[in-house]
Formats: sequence, C-alpha cells, structure tokens
Amino acid sequence: MLSAHHFADRVSAALSATQHWPVDHLAVGVIDSSGTIATIGDRQHRFEVASLTKPVAALGVLVAVEERVVDLDGQFPGAQSGCTLRHLLAHTGGYPFDARHPVALPGTARIYSNTGFEIIDAGVSRLAGIGTATYLREAVLEPLSMDRTALDGSAAGGLISCVDDLLSFCAQIISPTLIDTATLNDALMPQWPDLAGIVPGVGRFEPCPWGLGFEIAGDKAPHWMGRCRSARTAGHFGAGGSMMWVDPSRRLGLVALGDRPFGTWAAEAVRSWAALSDSIIDAVDAPDGGSTR
Repeated sequence: MLSAHHFADRVSAALSATQHWPVDHLAVGVIDSSGTIATIGDRQHRFEVASLTKPVAALGVLVAVEERVVDLDGQFPGAQSGCTLRHLLAHTGGYPFDARHPVALPGTARIYSNTGFEIIDAGVSRLAGIGTATYLREAVLEPLSMDRTALDGSAAGGLISCVDDLLSFCAQIISPTLIDTATLNDALMPQWPDLAGIVPGVGRFEPCPWGLGFEIAGDKAPHWMGRCRSARTAGHFGAGGSMMWVDPSRRLGLVALGDRPFGTWAAEAVRSWAALSDSIIDAVDAPDGGSTR
C-alpha cells in the first residue's frame, strides 16, 4: 500500500489543477475520516461563500430540531398553510427563488428558493428567542472550532468562512457529533425523491433529488460534482464561486473556495468543479490509493 505521504502527494497533485482557475483568490482542501489529506492556497483566507451557507445553516436548524426548539414536520411559522420545515429545507415549500408569494403547494414542486431559507431564518429566530446567527454560532460554529466563520446576513447566503473551517464542517458530516446519526442520515436522504427541478446555473434534472439543506447527486449528469462520486454524495455550490461536497460512501469531503462570481464563469466553473471532483476520487480510488494513516 502507499504510504500516507505518497497518498497525500497524489491528492495534492490532483489539487494542483486548480491553479489554472480564473480567480483572484483560491483555497481548496480534501478531508477523509482520519483528517485533512491535502490543501492548496491560504486555508485561513475568508470568502463570502454565498449558498454554501445553506447546508451549514441546515445543520444548525437540525440541532434546533433535536433540542425541540422547532418541529421538522409541523406547520412552520410564517410559511404558507401545510408548509413544514422539512419542505423548506428541501426546496419544496412552494416558494420561488427570491419572492414571498408561493407559486406551488408544499411538496408538489422542487423550486430552489432563497426565500424558503429566509423564512427558516425568521422562524428559528422567533422560536429560539435569539437571532439565527447567534444560534448557529453557539450550536455549530463554536463546537466545531470554526473560529473564522460567521453568518453576516441571511441564512440563504450570508456566511463568511475559510477552507479549514468548512473542512471541519465536512468532517462533521462524515462523523457527526452535534446531531444524532439518524438525523443526519435523514438530512442526506432525498426528500420527495421523484420531483424534477432546476439546479440554478447548471440545468434541469428529472428527478432532482435534494436532502435537508444539501443537494444530493443521485443520477444527475452531467453535474458539477462530477461523474465518479457515489449517488449519495451531498453538497452545495455558491454564487460567489465556491463549492463543497461530502461522499458518505467514501467518507471523503472536498471544499473549493474562490472569489469569482459564478454567473461570470458558470459553464467553465461547472466543468472545472466536475473535473476536480473526478480527479480527487480517481486519486483516492486508484489501486493502493487508500490512506494508511
């Protein structure tokens, strides 16, 4: 078997391709169940990670569910009739991308919605009696020592973070300590799995599986998570030019943070993220590729 040193070298070689990405600042890291394998760039540089906020916020909300602050499957305050927290987290609350008037009944359509997360933000703040940013800091960021991360705005996209902190988040998804394993498994399970939908900037998928705050790879192709990942791979990307995913089958996570807005290089970004994802998994899955650490 390869030594841990040579295994890390192979993953580092895969990461080196990111040096050609057209971004001013870039930081990338890979983690498995034994810790960080390799990184490139400034691991402490803080980025506005946009919609990578959603899965991080979702973890805080799931802590609130386990603490009985909020009900996952009851009527959610401030949402349309019949709309639950589960609906909102899974983008089936019936709300459009960025408007308050619902356009579908809960559970009938997969519509990616910032509005849904803003409703979650307001509802959790009301029920907890403290702001969502404070709740997230106390429930997730401080326990995971994500010291350079803060929610500075909406739970839909206001997070500022760095690679080291988001690798800590990925480690939590690989081996949960803040929530019960059954709760995490539910979050990573496709909700209303038969619904079709659009991944903004990527395309329409039928079906378009989504978990609770996490996009689920499923059989989507072509896709920004690449082709080599398992169907269970869960993650998110953000309009700020960043992405992350965790493949539970491999107990492997990838974080790539950049500062070029997605809209200006969307097609290239999707191809670059997919190629990076595939090269990382190829490095890990190659003969004798398993870490000996």
